[in-house]
Amino acid sequence: MSLGEGFLTAEEVANPPAHLEAAAAEPAPAAKTTQIIAIYGKGGIGKSFTLANLSYMMAQQGKKVLLIGCDPKSDTTSLLFGGRATPTIIETSTRKKLAGEQVSIGDVCFKRDGVFAMELGGPEVGRGCGGRGIIHGFELLEKLGFHEWGFDFVLLDFLGDVVCGGFGLPIARDMCQKVIIVGSNDLQSLYVANNVCSAVEYFRRLGGNVGIGGLVINKDDGTGEARAFAAAAGVPVLASIPADDDIRRKSANYEIVGKPGGRWAGLFEDLATNVAAALPNRPKPLSQDGLLGLFAGDAVGRHVTLEPATMADMCGGALKPRPSLEVVYDPAV
Repeated sequence: MSLGEGFLTAEEVANPPAHLEAAAAEPAPAAKTTQIIAIYGKGGIGKSFTLANLSYMMAQQGKKVLLIGCDPKSDTTSLLFGGRATPTIIETSTRKKLAGEQVSIGDVCFKRDGVFAMELGGPEVGRGCGGRGIIHGFELLEKLGFHEWGFDFVLLDFLGDVVCGGFGLPIARDMCQKVIIVGSNDLQSLYVANNVCSAVEYFRRLGGNVGIGGLVINKDDGTGEARAFAAAAGVPVLASIPADDDIRRKSANYEIVGKPGGRWAGLFEDLATNVAAALPNRPKPLSQDGLLGLFAGDAVGRHVTLEPATMADMCGGALKPRPSLEVVYDPAV
């Protein structure tokens, strides 16, 4: 059974098939429907901060939530657990295999205030492919019974500025129904966001079902480039998290700010509602010029012209003619 079996496809989220509607009318209890959502964003943009607080708020709203960190930095669960690192699935599997033991759920999955969380992990620096580690990690999840688990939401934290196949796994294999992008009002994060939209559109053309649920603007300074990108790409803005010093300090201290009754509770309550209701939109990726057009010319260098280099430039001075070794034959008489 594949990782996606037992869960609704993106099309079924937007338009439930007739047989599902008929089944819902029957007196038998309905099976739990799980939304699997992959969250992408540029490294350092605040994706893990957003996810940790989103998952916490969803749990406080009575939802059963599983958070799976798929970023080799493993910072999503660290933030959720107040800075505590959790054993990763990959390292635990390696250690258990050497000892001739099997991995159990209690070895890799941990809880806090209703949120279940685990980290896939990755290879040591310079000793393997992070994308391949992601693929291996999901194979282990299948062996642990992933398709039998009963969650309302499974949130996958993926590094967005790595374009190898392992990190694109949820999109390429329809393992999630929708993607949420975390970005900001800067060119690099929106470049990554646009790449994610391009990946989604590419696999949609191949018959895939994953769509973009929306954009979360983090560290929003009000300049508006991220909102302009969302409008141009045809995806909704799900939340705007301000560039506030209180959020920055608490996040740096591994504090959850998305708690009921707190200063930022309303923001994350709305985000949780919007993420749950978001439809899997088919995006319209921008061209490079279209992306640059969202920013002021002095910010992205649109006034710069491309001047071709010459061989003299490359050699540091005037070129001396060099005799050719080519043999030239006289034309036949």
